[in-house]
Amino acid sequence: MSQRMQKTILYKSFAKIIERLANWAANPWRRYSLLVIIFLIGFLIGSSLGMINGVLALMDPIGAFITLIFLETLIKARFFFLKSKKPIILIRVFDMFRIGIAYGLFSEGLKLL
Repeated sequence: MSQRMQKTILYKSFAKIIERLANWAANPWRRYSLLVIIFLIGFLIGSSLGMINGVLALMDPIGAFITLIFLETLIKARFFFLKSKKPIILIRVFDMFRIGIAYGLFSEGLKLL
């Protein structure tokens, strides 16, 4: 039998972090800057994955498979959050992170041509 989490102040504040982020990002400039920062973080991670797999050249198919599973998980999470009544900013953050990773991997692939 699993135990329920206690309703501590820390638990309540983590539960409301998405709502706070949505309220903070109501301003268009804040929302766009947040999405650009998330895109650049995804780009950094995507290009780092490509560089690490390219330098090691040991686990290219395994690294690609893990990255593909991660991207597909983000797509499934997008549909899960669309069905629930979570704020739309979380879906946009997932999308920009996913696009940043894909763009970083694509730019690393173009370097090899």
